[in-house]
This record gives sequence, C-alpha cells and structure tokens, in this order.
Amino acid sequence: MDKKNVIIIHGAYGNPDENWFPWLKKEIEYLGVKVFVPIFPTPEGQSLQAWNDVFRVYEKVITPNTILVGHSLGPAFILNLLERIDISISSSHFVAPFTGLLNNIDFDSINFSITDREFDWELIKKHCDEFYIYHSDNDPYVPQCKSELIARKLNAKKYELIRGAGHFNMSAGFSKFPLLFEDIKTKLLS
Repeated sequence: MDKKNVIIIHGAYGNPDENWFPWLKKEIEYLGVKVFVPIFPTPEGQSLQAWNDVFRVYEKVITPNTILVGHSLGPAFILNLLERIDISISSSHFVAPFTGLLNNIDFDSINFSITDREFDWELIKKHCDEFYIYHSDNDPYVPQCKSELIARKLNAKKYELIRGAGHFNMSAGFSKFPLLFEDIKTKLLS
C-alpha cells in the first residue's frame, strides 16, 4: 500500500509559516504521516506556470493515499493539478475556495492565470475520491457563492459554513483549525 501523505497549499500573498498551516502540519505529523507545505512565489512572480514549476518536485510523492489541502487561492491551484495528474487521490480539503475573479485588483491581477478559466469538473472528480469545502459566513475576500458553486460542481462530500471565521487566517484568529484536522484525521485513519 502506498504511504499516506498530506500536501498543504497556501494562497496569494501567503506562505507555509502563517495561519493554521504550521499547527496542522504538526498535528498530522503526530499521526506518523508525512506533510509537505511548498512555498510558492507570491505576489511577485505568481502565475500558474511558476506554481507548477515549484510543485513539480512534489508531484513525485502523490499517491492514491494523498490528501491535498488548499487555502484561498490554494484550492484553485489544486483544481488545475487534478485536471492534469494521472492518478486519483484520497481527498481534497478546500478552505475559502474560489474560481474566477474576486473584483479585487490586488488579488485578480495576480490570481487570474490560476483561477480565471473554465475547469473540467468531470475530469477533476475522476482524480479525487472526496471533496470537503469550508467557508465562512463573513469572509471579507471570497463571497460564499464562490465556494457553494465549487461544492456543487464537485458533488462535495461536505460543505461546512462556519460562523465568524473570516478568511480563516491569523487576523480572524485561525492559528488552529480543529474541524479541518478532524476531517483529515478521519480520512487518514480510514
């Protein structure tokens, strides 16, 4: 059986050492599971091609037991990845996901190559067994309708609307994310 692993993808203007990423990595590693948290160029040099170039080394560790976790722009990058890989993974967990533009020049000007396109939803679903979506009722950047659309397109196993979670970042008090960890842990131990 292929080893289980988790790959966490940060968002625009983000990095692996912010928000709940270090906490989640540590909690999953306590279970004896390898966790990868790549650092992508952002905002300078951010593009789908640049992120694909960084991620190429991590593609070698993807197995049917891989779990992908993305925050904000991270889920759209994962959608691009799931369109092109030749393997079906265990699950994807999307926190504040969106596709398309956000009508915010600070984000749209750097995100468009990753988000502003038509996705092949059927192909994406063939490459991932289950999708979990988490959104907040007061996200200042990503409208709830964006995550609801993704949940519908992917027939998400879970859509969790969380009250008062903002953008699930440090400014919203998210240095930990126990609900996300419990869902990942359940998948890892199944």
